[in-house]
Amino acid sequence: MTTDVDGSDRDFGDVHRIGVERAGEILTLQRAAYVTEAKLHNDLQLPPLDQTVDEIVDELQSPEVIALGITSGARLVAAVRLTVHGDTAELGRLTVAPDLQGRGLGSRLLGAVDTWLPRAVTRLELFTGEHSLANIRLYHRFGFREFRRRNVGTYDLVFLARNVISGETGG
Repeated sequence: MTTDVDGSDRDFGDVHRIGVERAGEILTLQRAAYVTEAKLHNDLQLPPLDQTVDEIVDELQSPEVIALGITSGARLVAAVRLTVHGDTAELGRLTVAPDLQGRGLGSRLLGAVDTWLPRAVTRLELFTGEHSLANIRLYHRFGFREFRRRNVGTYDLVFLARNVISGETGG
């Protein structure tokens, strides 16, 4: 395996669109990745952990949803979903297989999202838990800034946003 200067491994595929045929893999990846978040926030009821494969299929069939992934061979190793609402898209369920975290896969997904958005989208929003400090640092590196917080019991959700890079064509 060859490693690039940025620490990412070259034998991962390009960021590409994924569909309902990968719903089971998305769910498996999502549950594995969100266990860490659940532990950080002492909240085993996080929606990504409770979601079913049928709910993911329904979500992926929505014309407002764009699902992107990275594979290694046949294995889905990272994924993200974008939900478009007019001129704003919500970035959600950014997941990387736990055994491959720290190899730049989340950064690759974040770096590619603008190219997959429709031209009308000018703002990208997301949220994460306040104890997800590594995630918040990652989002800051990609230009996201906090615009509000919402308490959900024992912790806050941190909402971040950034402008979409202009000149992109959409996927």
